[in-house]
Amino acid sequence: MNEGKPTKAKWWSRPRPQGLSEEPESTRPAPGDLADTDGDFELARPAARRAEDGGDYELRRPEPVPADGEPAGVPAGMPAGGAADGVPAASAVPAQGGPAGSAVDAGNATSAVPVDGAPKPLHDPDPYSTPPYGEPGPWAPAPPVQHPAATPAHGVTTADRPAMPGPPVPPPQGTPAAPDGIPGPAAPLPPPSALPAAAVHAGAQPPSPAPDPWQRYNPWAAPVVPGGHGPLQQNGAGVPSTEQRRRRGRKALAGAAVLLALVSGGVGGVMGTYLERNGGVGTVELPQAGQEPTGRDADSVAGIAGRALPSVVTLHVSGSGEQGTGTGFVLDTRGHILTNNHVVRSAGSTGEITVTFNGGEIAQAELVGRDSGYDLAVVKVKGVRGLTPLPLGNSDNVQVGDPVVAIGAPFDLAGTVTSGIISAKQRPITAGGEKGDGSDVSYVDALQTDAPINPGNSGGPLLDAKARVIGINSAIRSAGSGSEPDSGQSGSIGLGFAIPINQGKRVAEELINTGKATHPVIGITLDMDYTGDGARVATEGSEGGPPVTVGGPGAKAGIKAGDVITEVDGQRVHSGEELIVKTRAHRPGDRLELTVERAGKERTVSLVLGSSGGS
Repeated sequence: MNEGKPTKAKWWSRPRPQGLSEEPESTRPAPGDLADTDGDFELARPAARRAEDGGDYELRRPEPVPADGEPAGVPAGMPAGGAADGVPAASAVPAQGGPAGSAVDAGNATSAVPVDGAPKPLHDPDPYSTPPYGEPGPWAPAPPVQHPAATPAHGVTTADRPAMPGPPVPPPQGTPAAPDGIPGPAAPLPPPSALPAAAVHAGAQPPSPAPDPWQRYNPWAAPVVPGGHGPLQQNGAGVPSTEQRRRRGRKALAGAAVLLALVSGGVGGVMGTYLERNGGVGTVELPQAGQEPTGRDADSVAGIAGRALPSVVTLHVSGSGEQGTGTGFVLDTRGHILTNNHVVRSAGSTGEITVTFNGGEIAQAELVGRDSGYDLAVVKVKGVRGLTPLPLGNSDNVQVGDPVVAIGAPFDLAGTVTSGIISAKQRPITAGGEKGDGSDVSYVDALQTDAPINPGNSGGPLLDAKARVIGINSAIRSAGSGSEPDSGQSGSIGLGFAIPINQGKRVAEELINTGKATHPVIGITLDMDYTGDGARVATEGSEGGPPVTVGGPGAKAGIKAGDVITEVDGQRVHSGEELIVKTRAHRPGDRLELTVERAGKERTVSLVLGSSGGS
């Protein structure tokens, strides 16, 4: 190892002139003939192998470079021609006439003769002259090998490198120049004995190494930061200092504290809200459904009721010492309201009618017209705006089993909604008759429903699945009585009756326009005591008149007293009340086909209905 010494080209890497290998051993210059020395040494070509030679040899220690004025090969402080440490001095005179690059440096070269007493060589001589044992080969010179210098302890000067860099030593005269690309011989280092004694004491500071012009990394170099050790730079980025790391740590700690505070506050708020709503920890909390949308399907009961309720009103009537409660619904925006005649009958001409809307508004109403034969009446409110009339359906389109909804104020419970189906159609019912003369009897070709109807539902609407009015609730069948208005106090048993809206529409229009309703008539008087099947024409008229009105529709069709009418438009008739109901289900001017039985024979007659004033 030559640590700490400048690298120079070795003898096997220098160019060798042609014919060197053929030069006789006697022509090669001797080491003692070299004129100058550069402090280094060259190896002499090995001599022929001797019998006792094992193939290797040892080199003697190179002699130090002589100081100025001293003979070559003599160390400083020693007499010329002497030897240091028993090592003979080598000649510093180069051989004359040698090729360039083959000169042997004086002072560093030693004899190739093996040292007496040395151990035998471990290897045989190389017969192929392969470096480093033989001559240089024909290949290119090897690049110089660089070794990092060992860093000495503070205050200690090593023996193999100077404590202070000395001046450059010029190469000895006559030394051939090295070719391009091959480094020349380095300046020799002074021997340890030539160093001043002041450089090797315990407290001395070692000199700083010279800066490397190639900026090569030296891991053995001293720290470059004055007063301390600088951090290693691996990727060019600055390494944070201790204060910066502390600041970063404090920032991270503060951020974690803020995050913890936010999470804790959120959790605490949720828990506080939960405890406030549920009465604290440990209380019993039963499962319950959450909030749901309030809207419902339009064809559901809730959807129908939601659309119809704003147009349904409750009527409170007083007069003639009587009071009553009923229901009605808005017909138009002018304030007309349709209800039953028996609801407003007690008001008379001097009574009071109060209308209460679903929203709680109260208004006074006046009677427009009423008809006892149809049990219908119309009243009108004043000073009310923004009324929403209920749409009217067609009762002829109703089928048995269709769903219906009834709205009213049973027993003064306003806004009561019930539902059911159409149980039957064209039920002939009669209601009223309190006067005894039959003038107040109502004949209705009614729609039967099982929707619960009770006293107070009278005059309320019966709605189809599209929230359209198909009937006016008018009567119920009680358990202990016959057909009667719902003014009776018996409860509903699922038998309710409603006037078809087609009949109610015609009557309402006539009451609004004229104040009276017309009735379709055949022009005959019926025997209401007849118990047989069918409706029999009486033999005597009322108040002494003829049973068949002269010039009336019946007389024109050929009907006579005693005839029995069994069918109307092909539908069987079983009593006089049914014939009246079937007749009043039409308008005046409508044509009817009647089946008449006389003397056991049936015949069909056609007639056009006449008109009579209502009451």
